[in-house]
Amino acid sequence: MAVELKNPHSVLAVIQTRPLDVIDIQVATDAPSPAWSEVLDIAKANAIRIIRGGRSQSRDRRGGEKEGRETGIFANVRERADVSLEELFADAATRANGHGLWLALDNLQDPHNVGAIFRSAAFFGVQGIVVTKDRSAPLNGAVYDVATGGVEHVPFTLVPNLARAVAVAKESGLWVLGTSEHAADDVSQVDRGRPWLLIVGNEEKGMRRLTTEHCDSVCRITPLGEVTSLNVSVATGILIATLSR
Repeated sequence: MAVELKNPHSVLAVIQTRPLDVIDIQVATDAPSPAWSEVLDIAKANAIRIIRGGRSQSRDRRGGEKEGRETGIFANVRERADVSLEELFADAATRANGHGLWLALDNLQDPHNVGAIFRSAAFFGVQGIVVTKDRSAPLNGAVYDVATGGVEHVPFTLVPNLARAVAVAKESGLWVLGTSEHAADDVSQVDRGRPWLLIVGNEEKGMRRLTTEHCDSVCRITPLGEVTSLNVSVATGILIATLSR
């Protein structure tokens, strides 16, 4: 399967990590931005097919990010392959000196949230991400574009059953940390000396009850002001940053 990418930084990340998976770049503008010009130069050096005079594409807000990006250039790229659960958690207990952080996204449905989480995960060096297949956002072009290269740098696995993923994580030596606004402990109280699988729940409903039952601990982000909730991708970024320090 192929995805269509309109963010030059996302396309550049694919060229740098797996250039053979770039099918082509479609150019329908005579004035590419500096970022796209760099992409096109590197694409030429990698013998990637560039098609001039192609159709101009524009996504609406539901289909993908447009902010700061041209509608006259896009790339067709093969999806990045996921890895097995066993590979994702291989040597987990000893990786990163016994610390390390993995993520599990439990039925997140907005591709923009998923993309933003991949970007934060790549920034903070998250070891891997478990993504549920059912009732979840697909890893489409919007995810890749919002992630700005994050999908290329964090291993991930797609699973139909999160409970099995949690079981494999525990067998591999990880502790499982859930998230809930109703949790007793703030994330600052979590023992950062352990390797954790951090589970983030659905945008509206949070973690499922059965998922919560499989957690070793559950934490919250304590609000300090009058607004008491956060977008899930923002909250996940804060959680990652706190647990990674």
